[in-house]
Amino acid sequence: MKKINKILIGTNNPGKFDEISKLLPKNVEKYSPIDFKILSPKETGKTYEDNSRIKALYYSKKTNLICLSDDSGLEIDLLNGEPGIYSSRWGGPNNNFNVAIEKVFKIIKKKKKNNKIIKAKFICNLTLCWPNKKKIISVEGIIPGRIIDQKKGIKGFGYDPIFVPRGFNYTFGEMSPKLKMSIDHRYKAYNKLKKYFF
Repeated sequence: MKKINKILIGTNNPGKFDEISKLLPKNVEKYSPIDFKILSPKETGKTYEDNSRIKALYYSKKTNLICLSDDSGLEIDLLNGEPGIYSSRWGGPNNNFNVAIEKVFKIIKKKKKNNKIIKAKFICNLTLCWPNKKKIISVEGIIPGRIIDQKKGIKGFGYDPIFVPRGFNYTFGEMSPKLKMSIDHRYKAYNKLKKYFF
C-alpha cells in the first residue's frame, strides 16, 4: 500500500484545519481549500458520514488531490441529540460559536429539571477520498462527556469551552491542545486511518 505524502485537508474552518494538520505526520504536505480559493460545498447530508463524504468528494474533484474531510458535531442527550450535524449552523450565518453556545444554554435552562448531569458526546466522521473516486473510506470517532452551565477556557474552538470529557473535571477549552488531541473524537477517528500515512 502506497503511503500518502500529500493531502488536501477539506475544511475552511481554521480551528479544524489546525487540529487535523497536527494529527497527520509532519512529513506529509498539507493543503487547504483556501490555497486553491475553493469555497465550501453545501452540506446537504442527513448524517456526519454523508456530509464528510460530500466534502471529500467535492474537494478531491476540484484539486485532483487525495482529500481528508471531517464532519463533526456535539450531541446533547437532553436536547434529543441536537445540535448534532447542525452544530456549526446553530451559530447562525457566520457560524459564530458564541451564539451557538448561548442557544444551547437557553434551551437547556428551559428543559433542565434539577441538578442532573447533562450528558453529551462529540462525534467525528473522517473521510479519505482519492482522486476520480478510486477509493473512499469513512470512519467514526466518539467521545462521551457532559455539558457545563458556563464557558470555561479559551483553548480549542467551537463548543470546547462547555464540554467536559468523561474521566476529566475540566473542559476541552481548558485542556492543553496536546492532551485534547490524544483523547478526542477526531483523534479516535484518525487512529482508524493512520495506517495510510505511516
